[in-house]
Amino acid sequence: MKQKAFDCVEMKRQAQARLMAAYNARESEFSSYAEFIRETAATDPKIRAFRERIAAAQRDPAGDKALIDG
Repeated sequence: MKQKAFDCVEMKRQAQARLMAAYNARESEFSSYAEFIRETAATDPKIRAFRERIAAAQRDPAGDKALIDG
């Protein structure tokens, strides 16, 4: 069997573990895990930029091309 260079399941597991650890460290600041995720995403520059690109693509008649070229 060929060895995979990238394991997306393991990557997802690690990302979820990091998020849960961050939530557990700041749990008293949020009413729920969902609120933590929303607030964390709202303050992350990469996620903000991604959301802005999505919004621009939805407004632009070129649509998907804006995402591919951006």
